[in-house]
Amino acid sequence: MALADPAGHVLPLSLADKGSAGRTGFWRTQRPVLNPERCTGCFMCWLYCPEDVIEMKEGAGPRGQAIPVIDYEYCKGCGVCANVCPVKALEMVDEEKFLHEEVVQREG
Repeated sequence: MALADPAGHVLPLSLADKGSAGRTGFWRTQRPVLNPERCTGCFMCWLYCPEDVIEMKEGAGPRGQAIPVIDYEYCKGCGVCANVCPVKALEMVDEEKFLHEEVVQREG
């Protein structure tokens, strides 16, 4: 895919691949954690996520509702999703609670 400038010169188009630009590092201090029992599947978290890292998984909730699945590799921990949730189904949790768990997973 390419774009052209007003003079007709072809300009290359750079698109970020998953796994390159935008990946979150160890600087994130909190992450959103879902309580699926509270989630109503309203899509507000998905709609307002500024990083577009939330997918709604249809029928995955305990009552058959859609629930958010968060891509933590790219989530910045900004808290927008938790703040817009009308039923407080998303809670921001300190990253320290997950550190040991993730190190064990990486090192096997």
